[in-house]
Amino acid sequence: MQRFLLKSKIHRVRITDANLEYEGSISIDKGLMDEANILPYEKVSVWDVNNGSRFDTYAIVAPKNSGDIIVNGAASRLVQINDLIIIATFALYNDEEVSGFTPKLVYVTDKNKIIKKS
Repeated sequence: MQRFLLKSKIHRVRITDANLEYEGSISIDKGLMDEANILPYEKVSVWDVNNGSRFDTYAIVAPKNSGDIIVNGAASRLVQINDLIIIATFALYNDEEVSGFTPKLVYVTDKNKIIKKS
């Protein structure tokens, strides 16, 4: 059997910009992507802590250590700059992989710098 589990999460990261004219996606600081094991063009779920909106999009790379979190395209209408969001990825795991599995969790400061990871 395969199970769909949380693979990684960047918790309460702050939106630094929103760009309606860009064709889609969310730009994420490369350092955060690396720590959360998120690949370019990987599907991500985004949950806005401030207004409750939820949407799926794909990740693209923002410069490493920039702190950039930029929501692009139509999804930019669902957020505001400075909103706190949770970015999550999920993956399919077989029963052998599930035993002892824990997702990658990344916690950040109000400037989107990593303060804790597990």
